[in-house]
Amino acid sequence: TADEGRFLDKPPLSYIALIAKAILSSPTNKLNLAAIYKYIEDNFPFYRNKGRGWRNSVRHNLSLNDCFIKVGRCEDGKGNYWSIHPSNLNDFVHGDFRQHRRSR
Repeated sequence: TADEGRFLDKPPLSYIALIAKAILSSPTNKLNLAAIYKYIEDNFPFYRNKGRGWRNSVRHNLSLNDCFIKVGRCEDGKGNYWSIHPSNLNDFVHGDFRQHRRSR
């Protein structure tokens, strides 16, 4: 049906927004890479059968955008937890996912 087709359409969200929504869904406001992928696939079915290319985009955005920070190693020693930089948290909580530059 048309409704099912819209359900599988690409969401009108940037990768920054997808990642931020995933992290904000966690009670601790931090997730590892696998949990970010899982959140996106669970909440945005468009990405379930799209191959692995979008995962490269998620990694790229985590690494290159100052709004995401590593906040420690995972307990199993494989990878890091990712969180939102405190200066971006309020904007993201309120749905403003625009990229804001900040000085380091």
